[in-house]
Amino acid sequence: MLSAMFSAIALRRRGQEDLPRLADLWVASWREAMPEIDFSARRPWFCDHLLQLEAAGAVTICGVDGSNRAKGFVTVDPATGYLDQIAVAPEAKGSGVAALLLDEARRLSPNGLELDVNQENARALRFYEREGFKKIAEGANSRSGLKTWRLRWPKDA
Repeated sequence: MLSAMFSAIALRRRGQEDLPRLADLWVASWREAMPEIDFSARRPWFCDHLLQLEAAGAVTICGVDGSNRAKGFVTVDPATGYLDQIAVAPEAKGSGVAALLLDEARRLSPNGLELDVNQENARALRFYEREGFKKIAEGANSRSGLKTWRLRWPKDA
């Protein structure tokens, strides 16, 4: 099942028509990960944030199924290697979509990646550790105040 689902995902750059669907996916993914936070209320922030990131040079890659339904996306700045967003639709979690998106982020930023992850997001932490990321600093999310880890994946780690 994993390989069938994984091979059915195509990667492409985000088009303007994708923004509402990616916002819905982002809300659903975060609602599942951290149900105590109202991510629906943060939807407008997300849309503005994504557009600002892309205007500054970041790239958003969508993982879509055969019906062009978004199953996940990643936003990374190839110049800095900062991975700002990665989200997978709840029904696609565990399918390999996150790994496929992360591999694309690595391809776009071959000199390494950095990201921040909520310390309470155990599933994400396990995923990044399996993928070779290392903790390099502790911080806090400026919007929620939650503690975060800064993670790094060097190319030759």
